[in-house]
Amino acid sequence: MKQAGSSGDMAGRNGEALLVEKAKNGDTKAFEDLIKMTRGKIYNLGLRLLRNKDDAADIMQETYISAYKNLPKFKGNSSFSTWLYRIATNFALMRMRKEEGKKISEEQLKELSSHIYNTAIADWTLSPTTYLKQQELREIMEKAIASLPPKYRAVFILRDIEGIPIAEVSNILSISASAVKTRTHRSRLYLREKLSEYFNNSGERVR
Repeated sequence: MKQAGSSGDMAGRNGEALLVEKAKNGDTKAFEDLIKMTRGKIYNLGLRLLRNKDDAADIMQETYISAYKNLPKFKGNSSFSTWLYRIATNFALMRMRKEEGKKISEEQLKELSSHIYNTAIADWTLSPTTYLKQQELREIMEKAIASLPPKYRAVFILRDIEGIPIAEVSNILSISASAVKTRTHRSRLYLREKLSEYFNNSGERVR
């Protein structure tokens, strides 16, 4: 089964690469096919980062316009999908940095990670996506994610919500793998504390 899946992934990457080459040679139909293959992922990424359907649609449009204009510069050092993620995330980060509202500062996040183990916090026993599916926790989880500094929010969503490997997140955000790990860890600690506050206030036992 694993071998068949790997063959399927390879075929998908080869098909994507072939479409990219055709698009670079002026085949607009090939680029349209690339959009059809990837637009769902790009829209969902924008929606998770910005929490607004209109903004997500704008990000998706801006991403494909930029990708089309810069297609000759795409060297194939990463997959086309990874390249699109990088473009979309950069556009989203620019919008996120302009957002108003209270967010935890990066210094506060660092301080939190240094002493978090001195307090009782809920175990990350469920995946973040599982928490998001539970109605009573969804709003708390989404607000906590939205309150993260933009670069931490981007890493957390790419790693823990989208499930993208560390090396690929590193490529998308142009940061080191160790930075991806550090930001993911600090984001998880912060979100775990927010969930602990909910469990404590609602009388749930903290594991």
